[in-house]
Amino acid sequence: MILLAGADLVLPDGVRPRTNLLIDGGRIVAIEPAGTPVANATQVDCTDCVIVPGFIDVHVHGVEGHDVMDGPGAVAAVAERLPRYGVTAFCPTSIACAPAVLTAMFEEITALRRMPSGTAARVLPAHLESNFISPEFKGAQPLQCLRRPPLEYGSVARALTPPTVAGQFDADDVMAVITAHQAAVAIVTMAPELEGGIELVRALVARGHRVSIGHSGASYQQTFAAIDAGVSQATHLFNRMSAMTHRSPGVPGAVLQSQAVTAELICDGFHVHPALLNVAIRTKGASGIMAITDGTAGSGLPIGSRTRLGGRPILVTARTAELEDGTLAGSVLTMDAAFRSLVQQVGVSLVDAAVMCATTPARQLGLSDRGRLAVDAAADLVILTRDLRVRDTYLEGHLWRNTVAPLDV
Repeated sequence: MILLAGADLVLPDGVRPRTNLLIDGGRIVAIEPAGTPVANATQVDCTDCVIVPGFIDVHVHGVEGHDVMDGPGAVAAVAERLPRYGVTAFCPTSIACAPAVLTAMFEEITALRRMPSGTAARVLPAHLESNFISPEFKGAQPLQCLRRPPLEYGSVARALTPPTVAGQFDADDVMAVITAHQAAVAIVTMAPELEGGIELVRALVARGHRVSIGHSGASYQQTFAAIDAGVSQATHLFNRMSAMTHRSPGVPGAVLQSQAVTAELICDGFHVHPALLNVAIRTKGASGIMAITDGTAGSGLPIGSRTRLGGRPILVTARTAELEDGTLAGSVLTMDAAFRSLVQQVGVSLVDAAVMCATTPARQLGLSDRGRLAVDAAADLVILTRDLRVRDTYLEGHLWRNTVAPLDV
């Protein structure tokens, strides 16, 4: 047994000061006032610390020079490093790519999920920023890998769109890979306004995937049609989607209005201004928002570092990651920094920040025993200093110990 003694615990119903948390068998077994005697427990002094549930990042491409699409061992390398930033579970996130690249990523995810290491962040099923997004809102996604939805979901025949230099493949090839690795796919980001898009939403939802609207130029009306078809998430709200104006609310207006949609927010204060972060959180509530990083292999690297996003060269700048032409390419955010930003810049409570960084993602992914500090929940948690820096991360009751260099480039 492990006794984390004397910390302020961020519980679902409030912050409980000077409280003990007891771990046994990888689960939380007691939450009691400090000073409560416990026999046969290893005591860890957490005075002047804050304990929060382990962060769950549903949208992260990489960290510290490693990208989940780098090939064999890439997802494991990311999983080994994320606990440094308080992450206890994550969805490895792809960009649009050839089917063979997706297959390799899925195979590693499947293997890691069958035999979790216990010393790394839990690998969840993938988040696909898929091939089925709008070319006009692609951002850093490679144009040559974008496709319209497959023939069976559209009304007319179509050729490869646009021609590819990444190998000859079509939409059906992409769908075949997703179908073959169905259990390895949690979230599919797509643009439902594409021809056949609504039909594809329905098909993906029927297969058990969560469909997220993103990289989309959909109108307000088209977005609600997609929500009616089963869209339940929004990928990095406000970024790479139709704009919200007073006469044309676009994707953001529909997402903010609909209680059926949980929205991702990149909480670095750069991709979305802190004032607008505040507005979105007040509108949807913490239970309707998932804080994400959209982090890349540039996260955790020094300014000026050069690395990759899905094989594409990116540059680490002071605020973000960029392609060589200056296009925003994900972020350099980490989840501990997202948590600090929510509290210190946006002004939300510790409880609401924990909900957005852990509880809402856990609920959205069906992880019923994670994302909160409660008796019988898995002991995935983070011990923060008073200035909200990570002191320790526990993975199912095991203290994460750094076995890799901070910067492995």
